[in-house]
Formats: sequence, C-alpha cells, structure tokens
Amino acid sequence: MPLKTFLGIDVGSVTTKLAVIDSAGRLMSHVYRPTQGNPAAALKLALAELEGRLPAGAEIAGVAATGSARRLAADIAGADIVKNEITSQAVAALFFKPSVKTVIEIGGQDSKIILIRAGLATDFAMNTICAAGTGSFLDQQASRLNLCFDEFSHLALISTQPASIDAGCTVFAESAMISKQQAGVSTEDIAWGLCRTLAGNYLSDVARGKEIRPPVVFQGGVAFNKGIVRALEEKLGGPVIIPPQPELTGAIGAALLVRDDVAANRIIDTHFRGFSVGQTPRTPQLMRLEFPAIYLEDSG
Repeated sequence: MPLKTFLGIDVGSVTTKLAVIDSAGRLMSHVYRPTQGNPAAALKLALAELEGRLPAGAEIAGVAATGSARRLAADIAGADIVKNEITSQAVAALFFKPSVKTVIEIGGQDSKIILIRAGLATDFAMNTICAAGTGSFLDQQASRLNLCFDEFSHLALISTQPASIDAGCTVFAESAMISKQQAGVSTEDIAWGLCRTLAGNYLSDVARGKEIRPPVVFQGGVAFNKGIVRALEEKLGGPVIIPPQPELTGAIGAALLVRDDVAANRIIDTHFRGFSVGQTPRTPQLMRLEFPAIYLEDSG
C-alpha cells in the first residue's frame, strides 16, 4: 500500500526548502539549497534531489507552495494550494508548540513576528526595507571578520564583554565594527556585539509595538546561531524555543496545510507535476489560492 505523503515548498530569495511529511506530520524527507537568484532552477534541482530521498512506496498526495516565489513555485511544481509565509510559519509553530504565543522568524532577507492567541494568528509584522535584522546582516559581518557560521556562533557565546555596535543598518554596522577592530576589541566581543545588534534591530523594527508573550518560538535558519538565541533571550528576559528543524518551518507549515485539505476532501486529486518538471508552467487557473480572512493583503 502506498505511503501517503504531503509536500511543502518554500522558495525564498536566499534559500529553497522542500519538506515531505506523512499523515501524522512526521518529517519524512527534505531538501535545503541556495536559491542563487534563480528560483525556478533552484526548485527544479531541489525536486530532482528530493525524489531520491523519499522512502520506498511514498506517494505525494498534495502539494502546497509558500515563500516569496510561491506563485512561480506553484506553477512549476503543480501546487494544489498557495499560502503566504505568515500562515505557513504560524501553522508550523502551532504544530511544534501548541501553546505558542509569539513566533519570531528570521530568514536570510526578511524577518517577521507573528502573535498567536488561543491557537490563532491574530497579528503580524515584517521587516522594513533594511536588512539589519536578518540573516544577511550576520553573513556580511561574519564574512568581513573571516569567520564561518560555526566560528561566529561559538565566539558570540564565549564573549563576556560585548562590543557596543548600535547601528540601525548594515552600512553603519560595518563602520562601527571596523572602528572596534582598530581599537583592539577582540573578535569574540565584536561577534557578540553584532548578535546583540541584530536582536535589538529586530525588536525595535519588526516587533515594535507588539506584545511578546511566552512561549516564544524562534524559527528560520538564523535560529541555528546560538549567539542570536543568547541575545534574544537576554533582551526578552526569558527562553526562546527552537523547533528541531527551524530552517524548514515554512515548508513544513505548508505541507501541514495541504495535508489537512486532503484529509477534509477539499483536494481529491493532486495537481503535482512530478519530480522531473518540464519548462512550461501549468495553467495558473488550476491553482486554488487560500488565505485566512484576517490577512486582507497577501504578505511577503
């Protein structure tokens, strides 16, 4: 008997994520790869890679697309539903932590906060044009320090005297960082200072005016950086909870949504075009767009 599975596709500006779950919501397989400025090519490569990672007998019963390139992804793969990033991230957080009240999501180029009350997303906000509260900010500064991800994260944890780098944008942060280097400030103290700056930028920009209640779930690839986790916990005065695979939560949330639609018989036959998709997008009219009523405008 075929194993019924559900595919969530999250194509962003920096990374492309695919997640396959079973009917119980267990993660069966996934792919995580850079988008590299070409979401169509990245998705096609990811689908081809995913096929070889599926368990024997797995059958895709439904597909959902999310992320900044979700409509393109839906056309290419043949998604049955398209969901905005807020909905997908909220659903994933609730699945992982049903009592969650606040979702912090920080990705490569954007970041968001989602407020959840009584199991429903009631409010959200996303970052403005500046990237000083996103993963790209850390990547740029780590590169200038000649540090890889793990080195940067480790150094931020062992610092006991963070450098004061109060900058609201990447340009000013770089200038402040260079000034600290020239003054002889240690690399670990600069790394820890940069983490505190990112956390502060996020809270003053994205989370401004929002009531952050615990439990707080931290999602997105930046959650792997223990220095950022430390900085957020310091500023919030309490713990933040990290899902097992924080980089995949958008794709997992999308997969959970399409799973529920299949279970409710809202989707009978999937429009999935297979793992070796052709060059011609399918007809957009076959897609069913769904967004919660609270989201009057499509976000992201």
